[in-house]
Amino acid sequence: MYLQQLKIHSMKKVFHASSTRGEADHGWLHAKHSFSFANYFNPERIQFGALRVLNDDIIAPGMGFGTHPHNNMEIITIPLVGALEHKDSMDNIGVIEADEIQVMSAGTGIYHSEYNKNKDQSVHLLQLWVLPNQQNVTPRYDQKSIKEFKKINSLYAVVSPDPEGGTLWIHQDAWFHLGDFNQQTTLNYSLNKKGNGVYAFLIEGLAEIEGERLEKRDAIGLWETNSFSITVEKNTRILLIEVPKD
Repeated sequence: MYLQQLKIHSMKKVFHASSTRGEADHGWLHAKHSFSFANYFNPERIQFGALRVLNDDIIAPGMGFGTHPHNNMEIITIPLVGALEHKDSMDNIGVIEADEIQVMSAGTGIYHSEYNKNKDQSVHLLQLWVLPNQQNVTPRYDQKSIKEFKKINSLYAVVSPDPEGGTLWIHQDAWFHLGDFNQQTTLNYSLNKKGNGVYAFLIEGLAEIEGERLEKRDAIGLWETNSFSITVEKNTRILLIEVPKD
């Protein structure tokens, strides 16, 4: 009982409604920014711990990001609809589609481009930047289908710190879980590491997390807790991003 009371009183949380995100419309790119990015600056929304960027992008047919550099950042791309064509300075060339995830460790430096592969439909994607726990690592690229991990009506890990764990991995004590639900479900999430927090982003549907109701593209950050409860409604998809909070 004491531990339960401690959890209730010590947990901290922040709610971010979808409508409060930054927005940019470049014609070929329509972007929503959960945190300060490019011309959007909000001193209250710089980052959530090691999670620095969460962009919700729609890229017009045949358009995309030309070759540009990154360093010392872990970059995770999750296509939701359509296909994205990737090229980089390590001679990687590939296409990622919905139900696949791409990871880049920029490390000492990498150049890459990302274009909508299709000429007749937009590509919708989430791009996330996580601050690494090691500087100047050797750049690396990976992509993987998540079909082998997917579990309906349950959370399943897609990114972790473990190169041997079977998921995609990054240079940070971070865990990403997706959940796809076709029925109302209540579950509990236990954090993997003390001092971490979780940023929960509702991709589709309806959910309630620790008393807060989330609708499509709403988010909630939770920290100073070792676990929390989630209730999701039918036809819901959610992304949980666990990262070091400090």
